[in-house]
Amino acid sequence: MEFSELIKARKSVRGYLPKPVPREVIEEIIEVAKWSPSSMNTQPWHVHVVTGEPLERIRRGNTENMLKGVPPKRDFPMKEAYEGVHRKRQVDIAIQLFDAMGIARDDKERRTDWVMRGFRQFDAPVSLVLTYDKYLEPAAISQFDLGALSHALVLAAWERGLGSVINGQGIMQSAVVREHAGIPDDQNIMICIAMGYPDEDFVANSVKSVREDAADFVRYVGF
Repeated sequence: MEFSELIKARKSVRGYLPKPVPREVIEEIIEVAKWSPSSMNTQPWHVHVVTGEPLERIRRGNTENMLKGVPPKRDFPMKEAYEGVHRKRQVDIAIQLFDAMGIARDDKERRTDWVMRGFRQFDAPVSLVLTYDKYLEPAAISQFDLGALSHALVLAAWERGLGSVINGQGIMQSAVVREHAGIPDDQNIMICIAMGYPDEDFVANSVKSVREDAADFVRYVGF
């Protein structure tokens, strides 16, 4: 697949078949993605590939904490609530998803269940947890590099018939993820990527987000 076709075809997958992903497929995806660019070739990433019972324990721990009202706690500071045009885009995709799923605005139970899917890492059979060494803090550049790796991972997965979604909710209870994935204390958890074979009957998987016109965010200087 040509790159321009691949990047436009990929979409976030939020429903998965209960089908294991062979380790060799994940290894192949990582072998491709590791060629992502990084600042001064630092390659600051670690990838923890989690499946089976450890992933189930993460799902349970995330869900129990959120239902008990335990405040989210990430390993690095970030802005939790978007505003302005960024909030509008966030709401727009939520509306698309709720419409596809037939979830009414006043259906609190189903809306809550949808939110909890994120903390369950969308029930995907595999989760890739991306971390970086704590001594790199303040780590804005290293976090940028992990973003490049994340993009490469989801594209390499899509090329091989696997769906994925970059999932911030899945690591919002970082202590849970650290415990059950066995992540060393000297690494900060950045993000996780839910991955697996897409369930074509899961209607939310038909949703594809839109992109702004380039003219809205690009300036050309000196042309």
